[in-house]
Amino acid sequence: MASTNNPKVPVALPAEVKAALEAAVRRLGTQTRAAEELGVSAAVVNNLLKDRYLGNVATMADRIRGQFMAETVRCPVLGELSKRDCLDNQQRPLVFTNALRSRLFQACKTCPNRRDAS
Repeated sequence: MASTNNPKVPVALPAEVKAALEAAVRRLGTQTRAAEELGVSAAVVNNLLKDRYLGNVATMADRIRGQFMAETVRCPVLGELSKRDCLDNQQRPLVFTNALRSRLFQACKTCPNRRDAS
């Protein structure tokens, strides 16, 4: 019997974000280099460009805005930083031996810039 669960439907990046990603691929020469700059796999970049990405497109759009469009956010701990760095800090685990990471872990939980991973 076939599963009744609906598969995820791909969502396209906003046009200006997709254009920035395409420009980054042209500037860097390959999708692999653009992926390395974003901190994701080349397959993710390829799927984003072909509007077939099944993951959290909003989070990827924020990463692209932070890395290739120079968008920033105001962090309560670090001050102004790129959206990409903000997302990276949100994903880092709590480390009790690092005071900065402990402060970030606590602040990120209630920060208005928080992007829940999904």
